Amino acid sequence: MGLRLRLPQKTSPRSPSYLLLCLLALSFFSFTALLFYKASLVFSVDDFIAQTKTLAGHNLEPTPWHIFPRKSFSEASRRSQAYRILQCSYFSCPYKPVIQPKSLLSDSLSGRKTKQPKCPDVFRWIQRDLEPWGETGVTKEHVEKAKESAAFRVVILSGKLYVDLYYACVQSRMMFTVWGILQLLNKYPGMVPDVDMMFDCMDKPIINRTETHSFPAPLFRYCTNEAHLDIPFPDWSFWGWSETNLRPWDDEFGDIKQGSKRSSWGSKQPRAYWKGNPDVVSPIRMELMKCNHSRLWGAQIMRQNWAEEAKGGFEQSKLANQCNHRYKIYAEGYAWSVSLKYIMSCGSMTLIISPEYEDFFSRGLLPKENYWPVSTTDLCRSIKFAVDWGNANPSDAEAIGKRGQGYMESISMNRVYDYMFHLITEYSKLQKFKPEKPYSAKEVCEGSLLCFAEQKERDLLEKSRAVPSLDRPCTLPDEDRSILQRLIQQKKKTIEDVRHMEMTRTERGSR
Repeated sequence: MGLRLRLPQKTSPRSPSYLLLCLLALSFFSFTALLFYKASLVFSVDDFIAQTKTLAGHNLEPTPWHIFPRKSFSEASRRSQAYRILQCSYFSCPYKPVIQPKSLLSDSLSGRKTKQPKCPDVFRWIQRDLEPWGETGVTKEHVEKAKESAAFRVVILSGKLYVDLYYACVQSRMMFTVWGILQLLNKYPGMVPDVDMMFDCMDKPIINRTETHSFPAPLFRYCTNEAHLDIPFPDWSFWGWSETNLRPWDDEFGDIKQGSKRSSWGSKQPRAYWKGNPDVVSPIRMELMKCNHSRLWGAQIMRQNWAEEAKGGFEQSKLANQCNHRYKIYAEGYAWSVSLKYIMSCGSMTLIISPEYEDFFSRGLLPKENYWPVSTTDLCRSIKFAVDWGNANPSDAEAIGKRGQGYMESISMNRVYDYMFHLITEYSKLQKFKPEKPYSAKEVCEGSLLCFAEQKERDLLEKSRAVPSLDRPCTLPDEDRSILQRLIQQKKKTIEDVRHMEMTRTERGSR
């Protein structure tokens, strides 16, 4: 009985419509998933970018204690702005080995026996500024208290700089201030101690001496006064001020000093000169505008329009061309003004109208030694008295002007960095805790900061770059506080003597 092979019967193929439906369904679900993924990705990136705060001012509100217009940015599109924020914030700081404090520079100087110069007497104010924390030290609670009034936080750890941003600063102040701290780390590598500091970048001090006496907040800013405990720190303009076309301090001083030599004292105009912006909520500047009368008050007062100057390329505001008068006036603005150092650099006798605020170096000035004090009471008459006294005593007036110029020459960038170094070092000694990087802080290096800078800002920043120093910082004066107290008393007495001279002349003139 033979076997019969049963071949499988050929089945009919599946319907093509079934496969097509499967493919269409798969494509639809894949496309939908991709859309949802891309949408979530875009949302996440946009959300991420919107929360990334930058030194240039992205995603930062103005300080609530001093409102100013929000900064606009030059990026052409939202995408280009997002790319810039990502690139500059997260991909611009290359890896660098940790620098242990006091290592590199100490090693490089181990064979050098050069004696370091003694710091100027104005450095004595460092101990006085930090006196409120002398007994208690600076605790974490102190720093958190200062945060309530801070625009940004600076933390230095093993030679690296971290910045935590809270509020925007007007113009480019924050960028140039942080750049200055970076250059300090460059100049003295391995020597700057670990530290945690709170900064405000607006003009007026706000840590009231009486209200916060029991628990003062250590807040750094550009100026202070007798009623407040804010700690003065060198202002941003030492590294340049792009909005007013000011170059780094050493460059500006050199040009101003050269400009002052173009004419002798006798050929300079025998009157007082001021050029500035009175529209900064400054009562004293508005009062000064009334003194613009060469014959009556011996003064030439000129209004500075910075918007117009910018359009004209700042040709009419070059500081080296403003040293043609025997006397130059300093008047505070909304608070202190960066203009003081440029005014005194001319070598003219500087007439300082009774200042309410002081920056770190102005406290070293002495009346009738390197400037002439002017009273806010009967302002125009006080200016006229100073001008008449100077014209009657030309050699004395010229000497005061030259000593003022010499004082500003002594505040070179080397001394500015030394002041920063000693201030930070002495402050760090008061810390009762080990500084740590805040969670929201980002590392800042030269690359990341320059990445955010506009071209004009970049030019100034790069021009002010510091190189490692072959010398140590200057040596702090001894801590004899009686010396500083005597200087303060001497200053007050000299100002009183000048006031008495003015009153005597006024009384004689009224008879």
